[in-house]
Amino acid sequence: MRAILDIVIIVLDLYVWLLIAAAILSWLIAFNVVNTRNGFVAAVAEFLYRITEPALAPIRRFMPNLGGLDISPIILILIIMFMQRVILYYVYPNVV
Repeated sequence: MRAILDIVIIVLDLYVWLLIAAAILSWLIAFNVVNTRNGFVAAVAEFLYRITEPALAPIRRFMPNLGGLDISPIILILIIMFMQRVILYYVYPNVV
């Protein structure tokens, strides 16, 4: 059981990094640092959008309109960190 929960924690860590990469890439696209007409950039952006949007969309529905500021990735990262801490607390109570 611990091995499965270790894999879950690793997957959650990887997803946090994907969220950070998606946020940074969206900023780079918004400020015209990278061009989406480049095939590689478009493919990476599409992959990151498809992998993160299913988790971010429900959070965005409940968030108030903050203008151009999207804090849903931050909220999702906090939720993931909470889930990791709960797993670590109950599986490895002497480590935390």
